[in-house]
Amino acid sequence: MEKHTIVHIKKDCISCGACAAIAPDYWEMDEQALAKLKGAVQKGENWELDINTEEAKAINQEAADVCPVNIIHIKKKE
Repeated sequence: MEKHTIVHIKKDCISCGACAAIAPDYWEMDEQALAKLKGAVQKGENWELDINTEEAKAINQEAADVCPVNIIHIKKKE
């Protein structure tokens, strides 16, 4: 399996909770009611988490697909 990175543009979150509902092992709502990618590290304005299983990629792609503001991206790690 190729490695991928989940990129979350947290500053643009609208607090809908769709990602946390779809993928609660990876997403939760923080104390400000914004989506939080569990275990992610901040890189500039974004938050990133490396993943390396098809299961992780699939469930987080579902979370990205349901995000109404398109702030979750799955990128192939180089």
